[in-house]
Amino acid sequence: MPHSEDPFYLVRADVLPEAIQKTIEAKKMLETGEAHTVQEAVEKVGLSRSSFYKYRDSVFPFNAMMREKIITLSLTLEHRSGVLSSVLGYLASLGCNVLTIHQTIPLQGVANVALSVDTAQVTKKLTEITDGLQELPGVRSAILVASGE
Repeated sequence: MPHSEDPFYLVRADVLPEAIQKTIEAKKMLETGEAHTVQEAVEKVGLSRSSFYKYRDSVFPFNAMMREKIITLSLTLEHRSGVLSSVLGYLASLGCNVLTIHQTIPLQGVANVALSVDTAQVTKKLTEITDGLQELPGVRSAILVASGE
């Protein structure tokens, strides 16, 4: 059973094991109505039901994240107490839900931070979010790296 703290990876489909590729294909058939039951889907792709159930809740196409309005931000923050906290507070005030945070060890007084953020409840434009972040004390840069909108 996956845990919420388990890491996610972005991996090219052609390097995934065949069972995982077939699980993705079977899930797609069920979503689109090309197959009406799990049994029908796994038979069409040549996969066992046990393999399907083993992987189905752990593998998702990248565009599934895109539909949920998940963005990735890259920030350069000054190494001072409270800077990251103010960034997180600002995002929360907009209705953003921070999904992941990756911060490097500060070097030469700055740290790089990558944030994955769910913006489904946000009414501001993405440029307004990054502009607002850049106005916060201690934020040297805020760049939108990826967007699912």
